Amino acid sequence: MAVRHRRRSARLLVRLGVGIYKAAVVLSAIIVAAYAAYQIFVRPPAIQPPDIPDSSQADVSGEEQDDLKRRDQVWTFLLMGTDDGNGNADTLMVATYDVKQKKVGVLSIPRDTIVDREWSRYPKINGAYSKGISRVKEEVSYLLGIPIDYYIKVDIKAFVALVDEVDGVDFVVPVDMNYDDPWQNLSIHYQKGMQHLTGQQALEVVRFRHNNDMSGYSDVGRTQTQQALLRAVAQKVLSWNSVPKIAGFVDIFADYVDTDMDVSDMVYFATQALYLDMGTGVSTKTLEGRGDATYKGYTWCYELDKEQTLADINAMLNPYTTPVTDEMVHIVKADSYAT
Repeated sequence: MAVRHRRRSARLLVRLGVGIYKAAVVLSAIIVAAYAAYQIFVRPPAIQPPDIPDSSQADVSGEEQDDLKRRDQVWTFLLMGTDDGNGNADTLMVATYDVKQKKVGVLSIPRDTIVDREWSRYPKINGAYSKGISRVKEEVSYLLGIPIDYYIKVDIKAFVALVDEVDGVDFVVPVDMNYDDPWQNLSIHYQKGMQHLTGQQALEVVRFRHNNDMSGYSDVGRTQTQQALLRAVAQKVLSWNSVPKIAGFVDIFADYVDTDMDVSDMVYFATQALYLDMGTGVSTKTLEGRGDATYKGYTWCYELDKEQTLADINAMLNPYTTPVTDEMVHIVKADSYAT
């Protein structure tokens, strides 16, 4: 009886081993098939042919145009945050993503930056938004001398929903904030220092410009706060702990985000972004200049520092294998200054 029992047990172990082996084979086949499907359907987007903005072609020699080549696996993005419906873009950023090097550079363009174009008498870049997204892309491309591959326009409600989806974000508020505006139904009160912010609170912090007594900071300071808070939110969203929330992220994206990327492009960039080190892989800066400029009768315009802007473009945004030159950018000089 003991011998028969041992033989039966041995046969069961053999069958179990065969079952496990078959299951492993099937699982391996599924993994291989999934990987093959990923490779087929989720590929790096095609890099556009080397080019600079059409409107600036006349300013660059044919020889210089021929020398322009795009770096491999480097894409550029226009990031826009819309305001409460007055026709202007509240936040304007340009990002370059170097997938190979796992590096992202983000430059914020102050909303009052001077532009001089035929499409409008209004000389501030945020006015381009009222003419449509294609106009904003063209204007930013013309200003910085680089192509824009994709745009991402985010409704302000997406920011609130995203922060709430990741259960809030810890952030060091840079200044004491005490501002009340009954006309806009705004009431912003935060102490300087570390705070845990909900979505609505985070929105109030990024909207803050100055206190009722006019202390606080300028538009540039506001932009720097926006960059820092967006970085903190992105770091939490891109953490592996947030993977279970991906369905919620998809819903937010569908409801509040407009982009010209197709689904495979978005999946590709999303999977690559999971491997970004938000501490060392992302650089942010605001274009430098002065905000007391007057141009064509419009006051408090922002004149970019051309030399510094060119240096920042080449350090953080340039998608080409050769430097962006002085002739490729189009930075307007002010007529006068308030001080």
